[in-house]
Amino acid sequence: MAEEEQIRAMATRFFDAIEAGDIDAMRSCFTPDAEIWHNTDEAIVTRDQTATTLTGMVARIKDRKYAERRLTVYPGGFVQQHELKGVRVHDDVPVRLPCAIICRVEAGKITRLDEYFDSAHVAEFRKFANA
Repeated sequence: MAEEEQIRAMATRFFDAIEAGDIDAMRSCFTPDAEIWHNTDEAIVTRDQTATTLTGMVARIKDRKYAERRLTVYPGGFVQQHELKGVRVHDDVPVRLPCAIICRVEAGKITRLDEYFDSAHVAEFRKFANA
């Protein structure tokens, strides 16, 4: 049970850090060799690539909130479903990104994260990524 409570606390810190725009705190939740897989492009990226992507997202999306968090913890990992809500800085349009995240955790750090997003919602989040 202690392991599951540690995983729950780390998962909460992880999403709270992204919500707050604290990319260093988010990075600290991963092992250095963690793999992050995206369903939208089927790519596996690194912790540092994810940090770069989220730095861009934080710059483009204000008032970020992980709403309706549904966190399920089990030995060796967790699943979270939520809606990431925010407002695009470029045009003040509210956006939302329903998602499911599955993570493997070892020694209190994420070793693999699989993210499942709807590509149409991702497009709205990234609409002005190159503006």
